[in-house]
Amino acid sequence: MSLSVVILAAGKGTRMKSHLPKVLHPIANKPMVQHIIDTVTSLGAENIHLIYGHGGDQLKDTLSHNNLSWCLQAEQLGTGHAVQQAAPHIKDDEDVLILVGDAPLIKPSTLKQLVEVKQTADLALLTVNLDDPTGMGRIIRDGDQVKAIVEHKDATDEQRQISEINTGMMIMGGADLKRWLSALKSDNAQGEFYLTDVIEMASNEGRVIKASQPDSAIEVEGINNRKQLAMIERAYQVNKANELLLEGLYILDPNRFDLRGSIEFGQDCVIDVNAIVQGAVKLGNGVKIGPNCQLIDCEIGDDTVVEANSVIEQAQVEKNCTIGPFGRLRPGAVMKDGAKVGNFVEMKKSTLGKGSKANHLSYLGDTQVGEGANIGAGTITCNYDGVNKFKTVIGDGAFIGSNSSLVAPAHIGINATVGAGSTITKEVEDDQLAIARGKQKNISGWQRPQKNK
Repeated sequence: MSLSVVILAAGKGTRMKSHLPKVLHPIANKPMVQHIIDTVTSLGAENIHLIYGHGGDQLKDTLSHNNLSWCLQAEQLGTGHAVQQAAPHIKDDEDVLILVGDAPLIKPSTLKQLVEVKQTADLALLTVNLDDPTGMGRIIRDGDQVKAIVEHKDATDEQRQISEINTGMMIMGGADLKRWLSALKSDNAQGEFYLTDVIEMASNEGRVIKASQPDSAIEVEGINNRKQLAMIERAYQVNKANELLLEGLYILDPNRFDLRGSIEFGQDCVIDVNAIVQGAVKLGNGVKIGPNCQLIDCEIGDDTVVEANSVIEQAQVEKNCTIGPFGRLRPGAVMKDGAKVGNFVEMKKSTLGKGSKANHLSYLGDTQVGEGANIGAGTITCNYDGVNKFKTVIGDGAFIGSNSSLVAPAHIGINATVGAGSTITKEVEDDQLAIARGKQKNISGWQRPQKNK
């Protein structure tokens, strides 16, 4: 039987205290509802119906790359009313999996198990046991058979002692779902149409109702405020870190690691504390990442060492390089084998040739550096005239003295030398020494300025 999915995502999320719809708040730099969409896509769902309400334009803009059926719930009159908005799109001969849009940690394996349980029942729901079920709908059983779900507000004192609660996630046949939805009533404390009432309807018809549970309660934990958002973010990151550890990536502290994209890695890679990995990152063999580093859409070659507090973004680093501490590679930066960028060096749209070094306090923008060159401390390639960018070329074996400014377009020849403190505005040919600084003048008997009394 084919499978369709309904995701409930119409709530405003008032307790988030945000202009952003609740389900668009990010977990690992991705909207929480996108995690759920990706999960059900992996199940091979034929259709994904997204129930939306508040912030509809924002939702559509953010999620436009997905193949979704959009179902507007103009008034929020309960979960049953929400699913009713998808009813016209539901086929009689398909299974319909109903999920909440604010529980992003739900695993594909948990949902697959729920789908499998449905094959031996008329309706299957996902439940979990909590130490403190306050505020949650309680599962009413008769032995192994689920009979009803009673919302906390409507539960008796005895029913409130039950620890098994409803997660809001369930699966049933399309024809049954539509029939039960049409019979929902709002005669309850909230005056809403509860989706959970279909459980009692199914039970009254003598239908088989079974329950399935996740491996961990955190999978079905919903997000209603910023505190819960932060808790789920950390749970997600620890889970990812533990998965990577088992795959062979040595993360020194799984509690201080953030993956906000994807990472590929070779053998014997080590990542120190507080690393942030964003976008698509690829590490070769033996790569060492120091503490407090940020890696964004970059590739780092074998045996490269990235020292503390460095940022590498949309850059390519080859083998045996050293970066930092406090190095910054901006988009378009390329380091060839054995190159070195030291502390407080920034590269943008520049190539540092094989074995070349910029050890400290330099800016290389729109620069092509050959092999075996040395860039002294405080060197700047002045690539911008306020309107246009220009390129600097530094030849193999060149030596740029400290505190030099190379005004682009500039060309420094092979094995050329630039004296410290120079401002270079003309071409320096191969093997030449260029010195461009004012002549030193020492004045005896000079009186320093004094403060006025």
